[in-house]
Amino acid sequence: MALKTTPWDSADYLKTEADINAYLDACFEEAGDDPGFLVHALGVAARARNMSQLARDTGLTREGLYKALSSNGNPSFGTVLKVADAMGYRLALVSKQVKPGRRAGERTVVPGGTGKRRAAQAKQG
Repeated sequence: MALKTTPWDSADYLKTEADINAYLDACFEEAGDDPGFLVHALGVAARARNMSQLARDTGLTREGLYKALSSNGNPSFGTVLKVADAMGYRLALVSKQVKPGRRAGERTVVPGGTGKRRAAQAKQG
C-alpha cells in the first residue's frame, strides 16, 4: 500500500499574531537574498489571517493577492509595501554596519560618563 501524504501549509499552524511574527522573523532571517522566499512568507502570513479583509485593506482583489503572493507570483514592490502595511508591518532598511540592538546614529552611553572622564576616575582609584 502506498503512503498517502497531504500538502504542508504553514498557514494552518499560524494561529496567533505572535506565531505570525515569529514566522516572518525566521523567514526574513533565513531568506538571504531570495526575494521570492520573502514574498512567499508574506503570502503564508496573509493566508493565516483573512485574505478577503487584506484585499479590502490594500485595494487589490483577493484573487490578485493570491496570485501575487504565490510561489510563482512576482508582485511589484508597491504591492509588497501595501500588503505589509495592511498587515501592520513596515519594511525598513538597516545598516549592516550597525551592531544588533543599536540604531544608526546612536552613541554608546557608558555609565559613569565619557571615556576621558571614566579613565580619569579609574586612575584616581
